[in-house]
Amino acid sequence: MATEGQSEYESVLCVKPEVNVYRIPPRASNRAIRAADWKLDAPDWTGRMRVTARGKVAYVKLEDKISGELFAQAPIEEYPGIAVETVSDSSRYFVLRIQDDNGRSAFIGIGFGDRGDAFDFNVALQDHFKWVKQENEFTMQAQAPDSTPKLDLGFKEGQTITLNIGQSKKKDRSRPQSSGGIGLLPPPPGGKLAPPPSSRSTNHNTQPSAGGSDTGCLLDLDSSNSNSLAPSNPTTTASADLWGDFDSVSPK
Repeated sequence: MATEGQSEYESVLCVKPEVNVYRIPPRASNRAIRAADWKLDAPDWTGRMRVTARGKVAYVKLEDKISGELFAQAPIEEYPGIAVETVSDSSRYFVLRIQDDNGRSAFIGIGFGDRGDAFDFNVALQDHFKWVKQENEFTMQAQAPDSTPKLDLGFKEGQTITLNIGQSKKKDRSRPQSSGGIGLLPPPPGGKLAPPPSSRSTNHNTQPSAGGSDTGCLLDLDSSNSNSLAPSNPTTTASADLWGDFDSVSPK
């Protein structure tokens, strides 16, 4: 919000080195204004334009190029509005309402030779009054801070709240604490516990003994085979004795 001291400060919004001024005929009806109705090839005055702002009011000042003497100025309190109007047939020309110190006003036509200058003039006024709109909104909010409804989160008279903290702990304890893995089985009725899963590792240590038993079995088989082959020798000797008997009887 601008104070009284700040309202006296004048800022420059835009400066254009050349602008043409035209006398325009009086408006006969409510139809749109056309720049083609002006004498565009013979402007009535040519000079410099400065757009300034003092507080929330903008001023379009037409000044002499060399001396800087003021030719005319137009105070603008809102844009778009009656103080500055665009024409229907061109973006480079505008209708400007100028005022003197006595409050008398007149409408003149202004035009730029370059479209970029006309664009800058238009944007400078738009930006200023966009800022004025925001300042007005901030001022209204500061003057009526309680106008918007607020959410009341306080307790009403006699209202209480109950927190079941103990019950929530009991519920947590009753839940199984396994995290998705295999849980431990309950002990058998006899009171003996099953060996833990880590006992599987001991089987790897006992494998050499199993191998030793296998070799023992093989040795037993060899010994049994050797024993089974031993009785065959008496039969061969017995048969040899029988043939010996026949040999001993044949000479008779």
